[in-house]
Amino acid sequence: LAIWQRRLFFFFFFFAVAPNNHFGNFVFKMFTSVVVVVLIPAGYSNGFRGQVASAGLLDLLDEGVPGVGTYEDFNTIDWVREKSKDRDRHREINRQKKQSDLALLLSLIDAFSGWLLMLLIGLLSGALAGGIDIAAHWLTDLKEGFCMKGFWFTHEHCCWKSNETTFQRRNKCPQWKSWAELMVGVPEGASAYVVNYLMYVSWALIFSYLAVILVRAFAPYACGSGIPEIKTILSGFIIRGYLGKWTLLIKTITLVLAVSSGLSLGKEGPLVHVACCCGNILCHLFTKYRKNEAKRREVLSAASAVGVSVAFGAPIGGVLFSLEEVSYYFPLKTLWRSFFAALVAAFTLRSINPFGNSRLVLFYVEFHTPWHFLELFPFVLLGIFGGLWGALFIRANIAWCRRRKTTRLGHYPVLEVVVVALATAVLAFPNEYTRMSSSELISELFNDCSLLDSSKLCDYISPGKGGERAANFSMTTNGLADRAAGPGVYTALWQLVLALVFKMFITVVTFGMKVPSGLFIPSMAVGAIAGRLLGIGMEQLAYYHHEWPMFKGWCSLGAKCITPGLYAMLGAAACLGGVTRMTVSLVVIMFELTGGLEYIVPLMAATMTSKWVADALGREGIYEAHIRLNGYPFLEPKEEFEQKTLAMDVMRPRRNDPPLSVLTQDGMTVEEVEGMISDTSYSGFPVVVSHQSQRLVGFVLRRDLVISIDNARCCQDGIVGASRVLFTEHTPSHPYQGGPPPLSLRPILDLSPLAITDHTPMEITVDIFRKLGLRQCLVTQNGCLLGIITKKDILKHMAQMANRDPDSILFN
Repeated sequence: LAIWQRRLFFFFFFFAVAPNNHFGNFVFKMFTSVVVVVLIPAGYSNGFRGQVASAGLLDLLDEGVPGVGTYEDFNTIDWVREKSKDRDRHREINRQKKQSDLALLLSLIDAFSGWLLMLLIGLLSGALAGGIDIAAHWLTDLKEGFCMKGFWFTHEHCCWKSNETTFQRRNKCPQWKSWAELMVGVPEGASAYVVNYLMYVSWALIFSYLAVILVRAFAPYACGSGIPEIKTILSGFIIRGYLGKWTLLIKTITLVLAVSSGLSLGKEGPLVHVACCCGNILCHLFTKYRKNEAKRREVLSAASAVGVSVAFGAPIGGVLFSLEEVSYYFPLKTLWRSFFAALVAAFTLRSINPFGNSRLVLFYVEFHTPWHFLELFPFVLLGIFGGLWGALFIRANIAWCRRRKTTRLGHYPVLEVVVVALATAVLAFPNEYTRMSSSELISELFNDCSLLDSSKLCDYISPGKGGERAANFSMTTNGLADRAAGPGVYTALWQLVLALVFKMFITVVTFGMKVPSGLFIPSMAVGAIAGRLLGIGMEQLAYYHHEWPMFKGWCSLGAKCITPGLYAMLGAAACLGGVTRMTVSLVVIMFELTGGLEYIVPLMAATMTSKWVADALGREGIYEAHIRLNGYPFLEPKEEFEQKTLAMDVMRPRRNDPPLSVLTQDGMTVEEVEGMISDTSYSGFPVVVSHQSQRLVGFVLRRDLVISIDNARCCQDGIVGASRVLFTEHTPSHPYQGGPPPLSLRPILDLSPLAITDHTPMEITVDIFRKLGLRQCLVTQNGCLLGIITKKDILKHMAQMANRDPDSILFN
């Protein structure tokens, strides 16, 4: 108990001495104290293990031969074996806790460790997300100017305490200097415009170059969104280093640089990767997660929910996103823990308050005008637009990424990023709606105009005396009625049209480059622009033609009928749904962004219409398309297999193939087994009674064979190449005529491999692979081995049935 006494002492000590003059410091105190408590056992690991051993509590994951039961890189885990190991561990803990108080205490600690891990993931992910938001906001403003009061202040923070700031010119204050004011001394004019233009482009090039160089030099896995790879990892595939420490560090830094460079990408998707990196790293603090790949994937499912929670400030939406979009295995306890971790992460981010407005995202908005039933028609139109754009974007982006992979373009990732950043900055600066960051653009488009708004989108003609335009107001005195559009609105309209065309094309080229790049925000920006344009059109139609039958009864002159910001929000949801094919989780995320239950029906209508239209043009979402492009061995659970084929049509060996490589239970020597291992590249071998009978005994993994033989040669006396390899339960009683002693490998043999008959329909076989997470399945006839079907065999067969290249499933 001494180690836990130390833990409690250090926890209360650190919690007491840490300062607490701000609410955010409370979170920091809790996080620091918990981390210290968790890390204390590292210094006392030997003594701790000795106490556990003396109590008789066995950790079944600590196997006799180090490395046995683990997996090589780019291999699929055995879900059945991993779950069986965890059940055996639980049985041993339940047996031992009845024998001593220490074992009972340790069993309680083991049960609590999952919740403690969720707490740590939520705290760390929330803290990193807050830091990313603050740094990205600061660097984005640095492209336009500098705060004389302190270089670390953003434009908004710099002008907060200025006495010269007005509502109409709230972003203008003496403390904030543009680069033109600093260099040539004038705030406006041709020379000032040129200087600001050059500085904007220069900063964009610097940020993008630093991002791609850091990714290429230190962490190649830090590029992209990360969600396709996380989906593949959660399905059981192993990509070493993808969720490692270097990937987390470089992705966090380069994500800030990439977003600040002005490229058409977002940070929300990569935040899921960042949260999963946090989960994977923290898993190493707990034995039951460190040494069990299936348990670790439960944690990663919860971490993906945390990523969406801190990205959008939507804990419930994050849990549903993990369940609907990325998770392969999602038991009920993972649902509870995911919600807890997402809640802790959102609480941490809220306490950091990165935007200074007590909101978790920059584009949080609240609408107060109710919608009318007749507005469902334009809402459905937005859904159709989102579905069409989503399907076309997927095709265009996959074609561009395939060209990148198959031509010389892929050999120059740094040059590609710099050229795209240059083109983006040069084309974006003249238009104020493309010059601002995508999050600020979405916030501007979602905004419901009020009396204090000075945006062009709120420059309406207010009825004054004699019908003249009021000089200083963009709304009527009550701030509710629909109004005629002023010159600012018309100027904003054609600028938004240009921004829409620019965003649609540049996002196709940007997504997939060798920098961290998310797709949530660019997709939402495209939809928000289209929605705002349609909303303004509907608003002006209702204002000038309120006597039309479609507006009678609910939209009269002087009433607030149409909310353009609501149309922008629905357009954003529709385009994001068309690209990702999210439905329930997307509606909940947008609901949590707006905080209004009355807009659930419009959101559902736009989202479902978007999905139906996009599915009619192509069944795959953007992440599934990138999984297929990269050749990852991912068996899509949503895809139906409708071909009438049998297991004998897919299994290997096929006709004219060499016979299946098998081991016999007692008829091979160490030298013969090593020869088979060196001559083949298979991940495992079936074990049969003999070559003549082919009656199945079990299955053994290649890695376990290699490790066990090497360990036996080093640690066991007399094991040589001529030693017999035995997979039988008992060593034969007859002597080996003076030969070397045999090597028993019975402990590494899987005695219950899943086997099907050769006439099993493939649709049943595919369901078995999906629901059990199998990596291979043996095919038998009357108990005799005929062949083997692996996950890649099924993927190749499905690709062949869909008239695709089966050799594309070659990721290694």
